[in-house]
Amino acid sequence: MDDLLLIGRVARAHGNRGQVIVDLETDFADERFKPGGVVILGSSASGLERRAIREVRFHRGRPIVGFEGVETMDAAEALAGTELHVPLASVGPLPDGTYHHFELVGCDVLDTMGTPLGRVTAVEGPLELSRLVVEDGRGEILIPLAAHICVTIDPASRRIVVDPPEGLIELNRR
Repeated sequence: MDDLLLIGRVARAHGNRGQVIVDLETDFADERFKPGGVVILGSSASGLERRAIREVRFHRGRPIVGFEGVETMDAAEALAGTELHVPLASVGPLPDGTYHHFELVGCDVLDTMGTPLGRVTAVEGPLELSRLVVEDGRGEILIPLAAHICVTIDPASRRIVVDPPEGLIELNRR
């Protein structure tokens, strides 16, 4: 599983021809979900299987996918909750200043004075509105993943330095 990248989860069946609606875990849905592409379904607990994408269309930002070998509503319903992965080796480089979520999760977050704020546990939102979910021991803090706030992002060192506007940390605590 370490060499796989989570790209989505099957939300539910759609229609009666074996299609499923996918909740995305990627900002690159058009690249990850296209006819002829192959994804890996399952998890380490449930087992893994490769499936080719037979057809795909997007509705309200989510892909509706038909997989080879999944032809009925019953077969599609059985996939509900299933994780969808691609091999990490198939993921190409990103433009400068953008990061895969998995690169940021686990990074320590400090302010510009060197005060630890916590550790990134997740990245939420689409590419243009992403935010870090930072656990600080008292709860979570949401920090916008914006260049003027996240002034240094160094996944190799597992460190992110932020310069939040006054009151942001308190306002975005949940």
